[in-house]
Amino acid sequence: QAQLVESGGGLVQPGGSLRLSCTASGFTLGYYAIGWFRQVPGKEREGVACISYRDGSATYADSVKGRFTISRDRAKNTVYLQMNSLKPEDTALYYCATDCKDPQRGDYWGQGTQVTVSS
Repeated sequence: QAQLVESGGGLVQPGGSLRLSCTASGFTLGYYAIGWFRQVPGKEREGVACISYRDGSATYADSVKGRFTISRDRAKNTVYLQMNSLKPEDTALYYCATDCKDPQRGDYWGQGTQVTVSS
C-alpha cells in the first residue's frame, strides 16, 4: 500500500530544533515535488516548504525562511524538514504531500506529526 508517513515531531523548548521525516513506501518519492504543510486548529493551513523533484531547489514560507531547511535523501526515499530556532508559533500538526500548493491535489499525503514548542 503506497503511503507517506511523517515522524520526528515532539515537544521542544523555544530556540530548540527538530528534524521531521517524510518517508514514502510503495512509490518513489523522487518523482515528486514534496511540500511540507502545517495546520493549527481554527487557522488556515500554511505551506511551509517545498522541494523540487527536478533539481532539489527549495522554497520556504516567509515565516520559516532562514530557520527551516528541506532536503531529500533519494536512497532512503525520504524528505526531511530541519527546524531550528523554533518558536511557540511554530506549534502545529506538520504533514507532507506530493504537491506543494494543496496537499489534497497530490497523489499522496500523510497523517502528520505534532510539533509543540513550549517552555
